Amino acid sequence: MRFANRVVVVTGAARGIGRATAERFLSEGASVVLADVDGPALSETAAAIGTAERVLAVTTDVAVKAQVDALIAAAVDHFGRIDVMVNNAGIVVAGPVETLTPADWRKQLDVNVVGQFAVTAAVLPKLRESRGRVVFISSVNGQLSTPMIGAYAASKFALEAGAEALRIELRPWGIPVVVVEPAQTDTDMWRKADDMVTDLEAGVSPTHHALYGRHIAGMKKMVPLSQKMAVDPAKVVAVVEEALTARRPKARYIVGLGPKLQAALMTNIPASVRGFLLAKVFGVPRRV
Repeated sequence: MRFANRVVVVTGAARGIGRATAERFLSEGASVVLADVDGPALSETAAAIGTAERVLAVTTDVAVKAQVDALIAAAVDHFGRIDVMVNNAGIVVAGPVETLTPADWRKQLDVNVVGQFAVTAAVLPKLRESRGRVVFISSVNGQLSTPMIGAYAASKFALEAGAEALRIELRPWGIPVVVVEPAQTDTDMWRKADDMVTDLEAGVSPTHHALYGRHIAGMKKMVPLSQKMAVDPAKVVAVVEEALTARRPKARYIVGLGPKLQAALMTNIPASVRGFLLAKVFGVPRRV
């Protein structure tokens, strides 16, 4: 077993990619610390995937420093060490950028950026002792922003910028920092994307709905296609495992051939062409 006697901390672990990651490392002999803001779902996951000797569940809001500190303290108290940090906690705040409030932006960035680095900073003293590794679960939107999820994409751009700086800063201690970029993944977040768009439409003001109604309609049409394209979380976990076992891990791993081609194409064409294509795909009108 490749992770025997290792301790892995996973945030956003109650479901989706986080749960699948925890299950994989348990099967490879690791002990796992599960963290998630949803306490009941976290307890259910912990009971379902392992025994108390090898699984510790700690309800944690990564945007609250006291809870982050308590998470790391509980992990060390229970298992004595930490070898791997998988930062997976994340949310999506959707909507046209003009409609987003400062509170919307803070909510998006507090979880996807501030919380990720708060957890990492808290765990780094233990990773120095174990010569461990850090993984950030990002998204292809960390390279490519698209209409209606500008705040989410901004959070992933920021996450990857911070991870790149951290990767270089930690070279003296031999702690690899890796970013994993999935595209659409078959998780609760994607399964409930229809509800997200419905809530978005219900929440915008009449003025903004008059301005962005066609954008929202375009997003509604995109959701079923995205759901059909969603991959099993196991594919993401396989890439995470590769990043954690490679002798010299890459700085960035994109999950799947399709997203690799998409990222390569869309980030290397002129901005005017990229904008035209994305507007067509998302149903954004050319002129009003």
